Amino acid sequence: MVEDRKITLFDNEEAIELYVLEETRLNGVSYLLAADTPDEEAEGSCYILKDMSGREETEALYEFVEDEDELEGLMKIFDELLEDVDIERE
Repeated sequence: MVEDRKITLFDNEEAIELYVLEETRLNGVSYLLAADTPDEEAEGSCYILKDMSGREETEALYEFVEDEDELEGLMKIFDELLEDVDIERE
């Protein structure tokens, strides 16, 4: 688990704060598993974010992963990384 890491995303000027539960890199792309609560054991929503920023950018640019096949593969990876946490997809 990534210790106490919180990120802020902006969607149409609205700030969304998420807590990073885990991160991984796959095929040269960084992914975050983030939740709206800091506790892995708490009930809440989880999201997988994909780093879309370029090498020269000073700030990360994340977007929500929406592709079903990509989500399924990443869920398996994060499930293994967080083997003591039950992640359910809705």
